[in-house]
Amino acid sequence: MDSIYVLRGRIEELYARNSKVYDKAIQFILAVSTFILINRNVGFMKMAASPVAAIALAVICTFLPLGATVVAATALILLHMYSVSLGILGVTAVLFLVMYIFYLRLAPKMALVVVLTPLAFFLHIPYVIPVACGLAAAPGSMVAAICGTLVYYMMDYVKKAAANLDDSGVKGMLTQATDYLGKVFQNKEMWVMLGAFLICFFIVYAIHRASMDHAWKIAIVVGIIANLVVVVAGDIVLGVHTSYGMLVGGSVASLVIGLILEVFYFSVDYSRSEKLQFEDDEYYYYVKAVPKLSVATPEKMVKRINERQETEIIDTESVRKKSGTASGGVGKNGKRPMPKKGQSVKKHDMKEVDKMLLTQSLRKDLNMRK
Repeated sequence: MDSIYVLRGRIEELYARNSKVYDKAIQFILAVSTFILINRNVGFMKMAASPVAAIALAVICTFLPLGATVVAATALILLHMYSVSLGILGVTAVLFLVMYIFYLRLAPKMALVVVLTPLAFFLHIPYVIPVACGLAAAPGSMVAAICGTLVYYMMDYVKKAAANLDDSGVKGMLTQATDYLGKVFQNKEMWVMLGAFLICFFIVYAIHRASMDHAWKIAIVVGIIANLVVVVAGDIVLGVHTSYGMLVGGSVASLVIGLILEVFYFSVDYSRSEKLQFEDDEYYYYVKAVPKLSVATPEKMVKRINERQETEIIDTESVRKKSGTASGGVGKNGKRPMPKKGQSVKKHDMKEVDKMLLTQSLRKDLNMRK
């Protein structure tokens, strides 16, 4: 586990260095993915469905708040609906207007959830949304999740029924609008998914805020189990044909995403938890204190090896000649001075040689350090 927290620390340090760049890169990827998935599923207008248009629109949205991506996706869907039928366009516009009223009133800062919910459906992992929102968001996020779910099923219906839609006067448009509303809001699968989302979210949200040990892990597991029970019950009771492969895959993805969120947002050491008691004039306070878990990132030790040093060869005879009279050499009169008593000439010369070698070595070391 220590290696996981060390990796988390390094990721946080890397993100902190260029957080704005990473935020814009993630925003661009989300925008491109959203526009491409819309074009692949309801891309009826050829000019708007081109990859160049999707990339250009994503670049513009990257330099704007994330809410601009939601507005651009709405406009793109309406353009494609216009190419299908005016009746479908009118109903879709009214539904978007109602969703925007609830979204802007109850969850104006949850644009990320609105964008991610249809993407999760297209990637066959929609059950990640209630688990992630229950751990890291407020109850208002479910308004955004419901809007994203409704948008997905609207596009799914138009994708399947586009071949049979035909504008044939006012009566035909009214028939199409009525069928469109009926098929979308009478879709049992959509209501089962919304019920599972709400139950899973509130279970995860309630348990992860409790004071019990390992509350986040318990919330993730219990929420996933509740989601499985609701979906399977809807499949049996209402006859909804649920893909069990998508159900299992989405549950595993929910478990993984939930554990990742716990590592980054709620890393605590339950082994060192304490229960404290305080009091004042009016109340007694019972507090459970759980310390956060942090692992110091190991620093890299870089050892520098100096360049190869060449050994200087010194001629001892030349050193003796340079030493002159100070080292017992030949004086001005051409005669060698007599050594002191008890000291031979050879020993005296060798001492002076050693002094010269030591002096040159010290000078060389000092020059290298400079």
